[in-house]
Amino acid sequence: MKLYYSPGACSLSVHIILCETELTYDLIRVDLKTKLTEDKQNFCNINPFSYVPAIELDNGKILLEGPAIIQYIADQVPEKQLAPANGTFERYQLQQQLNFISTELHKGLGGLFNPAFTSDTQEIFKDNFSRRLDILVPKLADDNYLLGAQFSVADAYLFTVLSWCPMVGFDLTKWPDLISYQQRIAKRPSVQKALKEEGLTD
Repeated sequence: MKLYYSPGACSLSVHIILCETELTYDLIRVDLKTKLTEDKQNFCNINPFSYVPAIELDNGKILLEGPAIIQYIADQVPEKQLAPANGTFERYQLQQQLNFISTELHKGLGGLFNPAFTSDTQEIFKDNFSRRLDILVPKLADDNYLLGAQFSVADAYLFTVLSWCPMVGFDLTKWPDLISYQQRIAKRPSVQKALKEEGLTD
């Protein structure tokens, strides 16, 4: 399996889950500006949308979109319990969380990387993001993870999005439970391994 990634981008969530499952994988770095992989392939031939993540399976099939990829990987090693079983109500709760992170948090915070945004536009995005966190965070005061006591693929995704906050000047100190959650996830060996392999830590 090959993971096409860019350090610290949303592909980090996939990288973390690969480390959690202990499946064999190869990392292929993508330059998101030139759209070239580290071995000089045109990444647009792999993902026509030209963003990470993408995985290439051993049979040559390509799978795109982080929430789909992390569920696929989790289902390859069900004993790791990174996603509830397909067809259960708990699986739909996981998909609810993934959709929320993707549409309300990822897109909201990710937009702040756009250099064309005025300061007023940035404040609108930050206010919207804050309101989403006001609703999400109280649950984390009672549970260690988004689905309760068990770490899941949704936690890898949320951790990844939250890791962008310092880069876009979004202060999380208003939500101490969220900071504790982020620190708890950061201590997982899978997270430490993924961050190191992406050159984000020593």
